[in-house]
Amino acid sequence: MARVVHFEIQADDLDRAKAFYAEAFGWTFTDWSEVTGAPYFGVTTGAEGTPGIDGGLLQRPVAAPGPEQGTNAFVCTVEVDDFDAVAARIVGAGGQVALPKYALAGMAWQGYFIDPEGNTFGIHQPDPAAA
Repeated sequence: MARVVHFEIQADDLDRAKAFYAEAFGWTFTDWSEVTGAPYFGVTTGAEGTPGIDGGLLQRPVAAPGPEQGTNAFVCTVEVDDFDAVAARIVGAGGQVALPKYALAGMAWQGYFIDPEGNTFGIHQPDPAAA
């Protein structure tokens, strides 16, 4: 069974978002931009070994929905053992590719999909050889 292991928050103003989440929840941020090739901050939500997951903060790629035009939410990522096999199952079950498989160099394979209800989610296969 696959579990959610990571979330992502999209923001218009990364500094404003970091300040908000640090103040509201005490979260801390690590700059991972060099690994991702774009502005990206790892989010630590609590001490290792305690319940919960950590995530990421990134620049919003498109405009957020306006007031009363629908929800705008965190994107969750599910860890998988075999990216390609799970991607095929997602598409076979009616999902669509939102962002094809790409390497997080030295860390993992990552990609994003849209479920039949229009929700975005990611899958992540750890692989230190990803390049």
